[in-house]
Amino acid sequence: MPARHGPPVVEKFLPAVMGSMVEFDGAAGRNTIRLYITGDTVMFDDLKEIPRRYPEIDLMLLHLGGTQILGVLLTMDAEQGVEAVRLTNPREAIPIHYNDYEVFKSPLEDFKKAVSAVGLDNVVRYLKHGETYHFTTARRPEEIAAQQQSPLS
Repeated sequence: MPARHGPPVVEKFLPAVMGSMVEFDGAAGRNTIRLYITGDTVMFDDLKEIPRRYPEIDLMLLHLGGTQILGVLLTMDAEQGVEAVRLTNPREAIPIHYNDYEVFKSPLEDFKKAVSAVGLDNVVRYLKHGETYHFTTARRPEEIAAQQQSPLS
């Protein structure tokens, strides 16, 4: 999936980053699960391709943190995190990576406030480190079959 650290000029000096879409196919008659992992990206136009190619995302793992160097945002902050959830429209989203480094400037509390402000509390789940979360897909087998025949998948 498309992803990048910061704006194009800054990106050239930073390590490569990637997002990932993982699809788990179940046994016959069981639903496929689609998992989107954002990676350490910021919002940029190429991300608009994701919901076009994958209109049904079951779970989104959203890398947050709001890393900045000289005032330039290098990883999604709270506002961009909300924008990413709205853009990709997953059934559920879980913020991760938001407190892994001291350079992060956007704490989870900022994201929680931004999520509540736009009414996404029913989509976002918050986990403690090491906590297990169980989820299911709501898609029916016929929806999955139609998507598997799509040339965009």
